[in-house]
Amino acid sequence: MTLQSPTPMSSDGAALKPGFADPVFDAQAVFRAALVAIAYPGRAIPLDRTFAAPRPLSSATAALCLTLMDFETPAWLDRQTASGEASAWLRFHCGLPLIDDTSTARFAVGTDALNLPHLLEFHPGEIEYPDRSTTLVIQVKSFTDGPVTTWTGPGIKGSATIAIDGLPFWFWSDWDLNSELYPRGVDVIFTCGNALMGLPRTIKVEA
Repeated sequence: MTLQSPTPMSSDGAALKPGFADPVFDAQAVFRAALVAIAYPGRAIPLDRTFAAPRPLSSATAALCLTLMDFETPAWLDRQTASGEASAWLRFHCGLPLIDDTSTARFAVGTDALNLPHLLEFHPGEIEYPDRSTTLVIQVKSFTDGPVTTWTGPGIKGSATIAIDGLPFWFWSDWDLNSELYPRGVDVIFTCGNALMGLPRTIKVEA
């Protein structure tokens, strides 16, 4: 007789949604897309696979979490994400240690970008180990319908005009401060629907 594992449940008794259909190959594909997004800031990079993500995560946000995060990566979730089924889903599929302290998070996930903590509240890395800074995954409404900004820096030929919708009014001022910390500083990956857009710390933004 074959015994079946019980269906994983969230705290409210609802069955958790599945993760990747093929964890190895799906994660590899999403990781490649994330590398392209970071290498070419300002480009919307679509993912070639999608699945039903737990609320309030979009498909791209959920896929990125499954790809980048595991039991060794302390993560901070904003209130909207932490209060939904997403937190139980992330703990189950990633073994993710969730923390309340933004300053020690390796990753931070924000699906309610308007209420995101200021960027300087996250870990900027250390002079000897700048790669230990927080990577922010920020889910936004649109890559094209917001205030117009101009991006320049490595990976951008000349300049790029980007209009991200759904960020707090202070975000780009905070980004200027973040840039002054280089080589320290946080990096950002924006998600929208089933696409990614990278904003590494090397990029200057004129708002």
